[in-house]
Amino acid sequence: MKKTAIFADVQNIYYTTRQAYGRQFNYRKLWQQVSAQGIIVAATAYATQRSDDKQHKFQNALKHIGFNVKLKPYIQRSDGSAKGDWDVGITIDIMETAKQVDTVVLLSGDGDFDRLLEKIRDDYGVQTEVYGVPALTAKSLIDATSLYHPINDDLLQ
Repeated sequence: MKKTAIFADVQNIYYTTRQAYGRQFNYRKLWQQVSAQGIIVAATAYATQRSDDKQHKFQNALKHIGFNVKLKPYIQRSDGSAKGDWDVGITIDIMETAKQVDTVVLLSGDGDFDRLLEKIRDDYGVQTEVYGVPALTAKSLIDATSLYHPINDDLLQ
């Protein structure tokens, strides 16, 4: 049976689905879709930590589905911008996990991950799948993955 690992760039998915559709991504439907194809041996959601009841409920819902939730402090800069970037953490975890699975599923539209997907495909023979909002997913990421799944109504709530 196919072994799969899921890596969710929560901030990217939250903002892109909100911007494109004004709706939220349905992680439970994603889990059902992916688990129908094989065994999910690892699933990690990367998010920023805020002292917010809504965020805690969301993180608990992810844990209930089966995700390991990794949190990074939310940093508000003096110029009003914010930081909570998980790109390096996601990359390290994917590199470590790709050796043990058949498929890596990445939820993100961030083109910074294109080279990572090419590397794990070439070095480990891993199939890669990307879920992203079509209008907000980097073309280089779509080109780098084995299979691209556009996020649309069937994965929104």
